[in-house]
Amino acid sequence: MLDRTAILTLSCPDRPGIVAAVSTLLFEAGCNILDAQQFDDTETGRFFMRVVFNRLEDGQQPAVIAASVDELAKRFGMAFTLRERGAKKRVMLLVSKFDHCLADLLYRWRIGEFPMEITGIVSNHGRDSIASTDIGDLPFHHLPVTRQTKMEQEAEIWRLVQETRTDLVVLARYMQILSDGFSAKLLGRCINIHHSFLPGFKGAKPYHQAHERGVKLIGATAHYVTPDLDEGPIIEQDVERISHRDTPDDLVRKGRDIERRVLARAVLHHLEDRVILNGKKTVVFTD
Repeated sequence: MLDRTAILTLSCPDRPGIVAAVSTLLFEAGCNILDAQQFDDTETGRFFMRVVFNRLEDGQQPAVIAASVDELAKRFGMAFTLRERGAKKRVMLLVSKFDHCLADLLYRWRIGEFPMEITGIVSNHGRDSIASTDIGDLPFHHLPVTRQTKMEQEAEIWRLVQETRTDLVVLARYMQILSDGFSAKLLGRCINIHHSFLPGFKGAKPYHQAHERGVKLIGATAHYVTPDLDEGPIIEQDVERISHRDTPDDLVRKGRDIERRVLARAVLHHLEDRVILNGKKTVVFTD
């Protein structure tokens, strides 16, 4: 059966008539709105909207609808995306030695939970470092990196991103800090996952540091990568309670679980066009 469903997302300065204009455009194009969510940020004066619609049999073709949306965008000063829902996004996964997030994403992809095409797996370590994860016939690129070769290594990753027409890069516990220049190239299409604690613990063995301080909550944060280390717009977060009975190994185990589910939710939100950047923040239209 032909899938005629599409997803429109938009953001623009708030003003009266935006919803009416979008609804009228889709009605006149022979489309039926299946789901619509909107948010008016009164602090910034910006308006955000996500609309899922399908084309009726006598509706206009996608190219015609896109041209109409483009005209509307000029009228309201909109930034927008318009995508046929059946067009899967192309995703590249970057990983180091910790492969629990990679394994989880691959499993969700294999069972059809994640509507994406994997363009490749990139690691700064050899394939044997993630031997416990079945990557099958997916392209694997071993790109070792040192402080001296960082620029060359990132240039090769960027070449792969362009060559494979990758839409989204996921740092699935990729334990390298991206350079400012590389982060800027991937702005809005690179997601990272990291532990997040109160207080923050940086450096080696953060879960052991948390245990030494007797934390009561551990958590994880998924965010878009920016030149500001671990401070990009947040997409998803979660926490879990810790007690005095938990050992450092317990914290590591629970931390892995939180990291998996938080990254998975963030990636799925992006794949389904539910995330719109709002300056240093995000608007996330969940179900």
